Amino acid sequence: MRIKIDENLPQDAALFLVAAGHDALTVLDQSMSGSADPDLFLVCTNEGRALITLDLDFADIRAYPPEAGPGIAVLRLPTQSKPAVLAAIERLAVLLETEQLAQRLWIVESAAVRIHEGGGDLQDA
Repeated sequence: MRIKIDENLPQDAALFLVAAGHDALTVLDQSMSGSADPDLFLVCTNEGRALITLDLDFADIRAYPPEAGPGIAVLRLPTQSKPAVLAAIERLAVLLETEQLAQRLWIVESAAVRIHEGGGDLQDA
């Protein structure tokens, strides 16, 4: 899967996903640091890259409708320490083996992943 890692996540997240067989680039890799959210969403859509981020603004389905892009995974964690974030990325990578992220919004929490399909309700994965 083609993935873009937001600048608010550790570089190790991209390295982990690449090791798991994904094509993962970071916002920093592409010199997009500080880009506005709508611009980042547009670039991800144009590149066909799902976005993984800590930015809760991307969970707003009115601003970033899941059906309009290659997918968004928002990490919503009680602590944003590097170990907690990498543990969430590891859970996300396991789920990517069986679930499609394209045209969906995933809310990745410490104990669960909620999936919002375009035009549908949230479901637990």
